[in-house]
Amino acid sequence: MADVHARLAELGIEIPPVVPPVAAYVPAVQTGSHVYVSGQLPMVNGALAATGLVGAEVTAEQAKDLARRCGINILAAVEALVGLSRVVRVVKIVGFVASAPGFTGQPGVINGASELFGEVFGKAGQHARSAVGVPALPLNAPVEIEAIVEVS
Repeated sequence: MADVHARLAELGIEIPPVVPPVAAYVPAVQTGSHVYVSGQLPMVNGALAATGLVGAEVTAEQAKDLARRCGINILAAVEALVGLSRVVRVVKIVGFVASAPGFTGQPGVINGASELFGEVFGKAGQHARSAVGVPALPLNAPVEIEAIVEVS
């Protein structure tokens, strides 16, 4: 795979420090050739970028941008644990969208992260995924995304 750090620079994406856990877990764990990344919230500089339900206080387009931020925080967790240069492929992501009653656009929201991984890793960023609507998320976050990444 081409140098992922050069690709990130091309895209103008800075990898932030890993987001500290908000409870009793670690940001990511490696077992064998896989890294399991805990659910990442759209944190920027230690604070949520937005709060509320998608389809009410948060628009679907805003939520898509927040999902991208979750994806960047996933990259930060992988970088901190093993280094992004070891990524072979993004295997799966699971996205949770705090949804107002009647909101059914969860797949479009989670595209924010899916598209990011495609931009960064190309074909190796294509993954299986689930996009799930939920009534609430930790800290009143609109979006949370977890990932499984294969590494060398």
